[in-house]
Amino acid sequence: MTESPVRPWHPSYQQVGIAQALESMPHRNLAELTHECCKKWQAESKVKAAFSCVVPNGMNGRLSFAQVDELSDAFAGYLRAVAGLKAGDRVAVQLPNSLGYPVAALGVFKAGCVLVNTNPLYTETEMIHQFNNSGAKVLVMVDMFADKLPAVLAKTGIEKVVLAAVSEFFPAVPGTIVRGVQRFWNRVLPPVTAPHIRLKDALTQGRATLAKTPARRYWESVARHDLALLQYTGGTTGVSKGAMLTHDNLLNNIQQTRAMGQSHMAMGEECVLTALPLYHIFAFTANLLGFLAIGGHNVLIPNPRPVQNLQRAMENFPVTWMTGVNTLFNGLLNEEWFVAYPPKTLKASISGGTALHMAVAQRWRELTKTPIAEGYGLTETAPVVSFNPLTGTPRDGSIGIPAPGTDVRLVDDQGQDVTAGAPGEILVRGPQVMRGYWNADEETAKVMNNGWFATGDVAVMDEGGFMRIVDRKKDMILVSGFNVYPNEVEDVIADMDHVLEVAVIGVPDSKTGEAVRAYVVQNPDHAKEVMPADVIAHCKKHLAAYKVPRLVVVRDELPKSPVGKVLRKDLRRAVAEELNRG
Repeated sequence: MTESPVRPWHPSYQQVGIAQALESMPHRNLAELTHECCKKWQAESKVKAAFSCVVPNGMNGRLSFAQVDELSDAFAGYLRAVAGLKAGDRVAVQLPNSLGYPVAALGVFKAGCVLVNTNPLYTETEMIHQFNNSGAKVLVMVDMFADKLPAVLAKTGIEKVVLAAVSEFFPAVPGTIVRGVQRFWNRVLPPVTAPHIRLKDALTQGRATLAKTPARRYWESVARHDLALLQYTGGTTGVSKGAMLTHDNLLNNIQQTRAMGQSHMAMGEECVLTALPLYHIFAFTANLLGFLAIGGHNVLIPNPRPVQNLQRAMENFPVTWMTGVNTLFNGLLNEEWFVAYPPKTLKASISGGTALHMAVAQRWRELTKTPIAEGYGLTETAPVVSFNPLTGTPRDGSIGIPAPGTDVRLVDDQGQDVTAGAPGEILVRGPQVMRGYWNADEETAKVMNNGWFATGDVAVMDEGGFMRIVDRKKDMILVSGFNVYPNEVEDVIADMDHVLEVAVIGVPDSKTGEAVRAYVVQNPDHAKEVMPADVIAHCKKHLAAYKVPRLVVVRDELPKSPVGKVLRKDLRRAVAEELNRG
């Protein structure tokens, strides 16, 4: 494959004030970034807190930069001196947006260990796969789902469990009220029968070790090329695997994101609303790390559904930035309280994860009188690849221009570069591209070639370097910005004895962008009839809610190629024809 040094987006940089060269961060690793930024911004930031967590009724807790630094040091001490972990050991963090998340995640980096982000809504089946594949030894988990522990611990190598509450680090009175509502009203706190330690107790134990071995000792030898994060994804194949992201990948992507958004950023002054989950790579890099680096205030929303859960946070905090997916912005535009009182302090909003609908973008700008821009990225790229500038004429429908330091090529099926305006698969090369997939050399080889990562997405690029997605070569389904891989859902359904064949596709959905639809064929050798409700119930036991089919269609047969391969594209074509007729 030939490479072209032509970067048609560079003139576009000049038009919107973006530097061509990527400025390098001075930090050796993410632990040093955390420590030095906390120290700097505790003294210089104009915001009152590093992190706040706000529950739907408005009750909240907050941590200063100094507290984040001290608490993450203490957790590093627990992991190394108490739990007995070594540099490079993996720690799974399975928490919603809460004050315990930055303490745990940043503490993992300070311990010289590797973070394994885990969705709190994962089923036991999903947890067992991810923990075994990653080799995680310690699990930090929200106590709301502790009833899964006995089954998971029996089948994994998890040695220590640390439990945290959604209201962790709240002041005494609101914390007690929140816990009371969870326990007696919502009844979402199950009894804990597995061995565990509470986060605050783990911090106490870790803090006691720091006099002998300061936390700095654990991260001093961590280099930028060392592994920092295993972020699980189906990639382009649908087999769940960990993208290996290094400290260098993430540090560079922080700088790339800042370069694209700096026109609307003031150091030490921003307040970002974090409704997207921090265990997702978009919010992890852009919100958690990016705004920590500039001394911003992260306002964490544990659960953004329903959208009304954001109301108190937006009313009580001077939100200047928002990140989200199309469904979040659209949901807010349909809330009476938001339309009546749009945030007066808002500067800019960034949409990612799935396509930002033009109508939503236009309504958002009209209502808030602020820019909203769409970006593009993947787990394997830490995640930002391209971004629409916040200045100049809005380009709705575009995923923007490549971030500084990033090379992008569009190639045809033979690997040759296409001309401007012609569709081609997006290949990415840059300092944010992953090292590869964890313990999956064959899978890595499928997507990596001489430093270029093949995304599986097909786009067109204009003369100015702006891109627009036109198709996906892969069968991935995007549900509210979350990746759903048909193979995974099909494997779960195929475990049902009375199902002979199954195919899963994504179909357009006005609320979530896409929804999961399953097509199943009855096993003629089984007396039990396949019922859609039974298939959905089975999926709910083994898959996170967003992966569960919205609709199950029972068919006599599935479309197949001459060699017997199920043709998902034929099913998608039938859906498209059905929608056109409607």
